[in-house]
Amino acid sequence: MHYFQYQRRELYAESVPLARIARAAGTPTYVYSAATLRRHYRAMDEAFGERAHLVCYSVKASSTLGVLALLAREGSGFDIVSGGELYRALAAGASPERIVFSGVGKSESEIAFALDQGILAFNVESEDELEAIASLARRRRTLAPVSLRVNPGIGPKTHRHIDTGRSHTKFGIPLARAADLYRRHRKTAGLRFVGVDCHIGSQMTELGPLARAVKEAAALYRTLLSEGFPLQLLDVGGGLGITYIRETPPEPSDYAATVVRAAGDLPARLIVEPGRVVVGNAGLLLTRVLYRKQGVGRRFAIVDAGMNDLLRPALYEAHHDIAPVKKGPKAQSFDVVGPICESADVFARGVRLPALERGDLLAIMSAGAYGMSMGSNYNSRPRPAEVLVDGGGFEIIRERES
Repeated sequence: MHYFQYQRRELYAESVPLARIARAAGTPTYVYSAATLRRHYRAMDEAFGERAHLVCYSVKASSTLGVLALLAREGSGFDIVSGGELYRALAAGASPERIVFSGVGKSESEIAFALDQGILAFNVESEDELEAIASLARRRRTLAPVSLRVNPGIGPKTHRHIDTGRSHTKFGIPLARAADLYRRHRKTAGLRFVGVDCHIGSQMTELGPLARAVKEAAALYRTLLSEGFPLQLLDVGGGLGITYIRETPPEPSDYAATVVRAAGDLPARLIVEPGRVVVGNAGLLLTRVLYRKQGVGRRFAIVDAGMNDLLRPALYEAHHDIAPVKKGPKAQSFDVVGPICESADVFARGVRLPALERGDLLAIMSAGAYGMSMGSNYNSRPRPAEVLVDGGGFEIIRERES
């Protein structure tokens, strides 16, 4: 569910016409709906009911301060993968004790920063990393709260670039070795083992693989508890998918029920790390037609947004619906392309749209997740502005780069 709808044949974000935003902020511009963000976060949080849990929004999905601040006010925790994301989360008002630090390649300066802030947990992905964290913690005369991220060898049936649960990927510690690693470092000075972590991938549309992975992680957790490890957290990752084209992902209530059932009566606080499902359909990329061109058997609409602004179609061959801001009969077929000097700079091929004119506005839908956060200055292009709509008003939450 999102709050981008047509009113009198014109596309609105909540109660604000997108054409008005284009006049104020220019194009290309990312537009987010505050009502959608709140709805999606609350749906995930409320799905777990009375079960002890913490929803840690995955900052990499969309890291703009306005989005993070809104979620912090909702009570969200945050899942980070860099010192920069930690800095952003804190600047947006996040509580350090509601932050978990994931990622395979944390630098010593990033680890030190997180230790000094007093975060909830590090999700550790190698023995070398575990030893580096212990060393830094000892120098600071503190204990680092750590969970080992285990790799169960279970894939989520998603795109190969966002599958993190199979044994051939760089992520996590093989499940068969994890218990031994806990035991060998049980008395390592500087460490405090607080949990077990497992995350198998993104854009999941089936819950069977998730259930199997959580059961494996929970079994390890029970073994460690029986050996006297004072664990408190079972981090099950995120990964719940959204609808881009014809996908029918499970509802947050089904996701939560699957996790709770798989964890059973485990005395653990569940950590979940949703990103895409919170922000994906809460954002769109507003762009303007620069030129039209008739090719050999193809008609092109060249827009002012490029693959540097939204990389997903070029990187994953991902589908994003494209909607005209002014609704009309879908009279012509267009390849919607950007200005970047790459053949991969294509947002859609053969999409039916009204007969476009120069200056017409288009909305590239479902662009809130891994849109602006993956943006770049390729071709020396300034990154877009970002706007947050809340009811009948809106705010430019990030100025366009100059």
